[in-house]
Amino acid sequence: MRKVREVLRLKHTLGMSYRQISEATGVGKTVVGEYVRRAGVIGITWPVPEAIDDAELDRRLFPVVGDGTAAPRPALDWPKIHEELKRRGVTLVLLWQESRAEQPDGYGYSRFCDLYGEWRKTISATMRQAHPAGEKLFVDYAGDTVAVFDQVTGAERPAHIFVAALGASNYTYAEARWSEGLADWIGAHVNALTMIGGVPKAVVCDNLKAGVTKPSRYEPGINRTYQDLATHYGFAVLPTRVRKPRDKAKVEVAVLIVERFVLARLRQEPRGAAGDDRAAGARCASVRTLPLRRMEEVPGRAGLSCRDRQALLLGALAADPRDH
Repeated sequence: MRKVREVLRLKHTLGMSYRQISEATGVGKTVVGEYVRRAGVIGITWPVPEAIDDAELDRRLFPVVGDGTAAPRPALDWPKIHEELKRRGVTLVLLWQESRAEQPDGYGYSRFCDLYGEWRKTISATMRQAHPAGEKLFVDYAGDTVAVFDQVTGAERPAHIFVAALGASNYTYAEARWSEGLADWIGAHVNALTMIGGVPKAVVCDNLKAGVTKPSRYEPGINRTYQDLATHYGFAVLPTRVRKPRDKAKVEVAVLIVERFVLARLRQEPRGAAGDDRAAGARCASVRTLPLRRMEEVPGRAGLSCRDRQALLLGALAADPRDH
């Protein structure tokens, strides 16, 4: 039988140090410290309650792990533990001790820390981004294409969907292009800026080859023709980081809306056939009647709508949109 009772008596009654207790009992100093620590975790000091005999004391201090008969441990509230750690002076040791006081058969400290570390990997830090009116236009291509059929031969050809969204108002522009090449990339930008009626201070784009020749977080290489377009219209090109879709979350949401509320509703309409133009037009009209909140109905602080405030802060369009 371990000399647990004697160790607890000498520690709590006489206040002896671990070294003195070790010399008096013949138990190693490290083992003495472990006895006192385990007893403190489960709330046992001296005198030991009479209801706890030697066998019960040994079971509580040294529970058997992995014998297949123990009941499963209750799940820990990791979000609550994470919030408690933000308070001044709170540590994992303190939270573990409180957890073991409530659950004597709970996890050991090392396992407790390992589980908390694994849980922290499942959460990611996010930063709320502010988008002033007229500052940024986010552009990207949708992942899905649209099948277009030749009216004469009936051949099918995929069309790529270009999507642009303003940061402050979420005003969205979408256009079908034959490819994601440079000519279509430039043409889609010209049409988007013309439709918006102004030029933002910056255009945030993905690292596609038509716009970015060298992806880099610090010194990205911009396609020369794309840079000429930006210089002509007076906006800056801001490529996103590689594989960081949150850098252009605005257009990611806009792409999702276009795919759900436009492309999905037109999925059974064969674009290009002469006899089906009226049916496709009727389906497009039904898309416009969706219960979506219009920007004009969202008043700003000065009594202007989001779109009106956006238009006031956008730069003027170039006199000749083709001179780029």
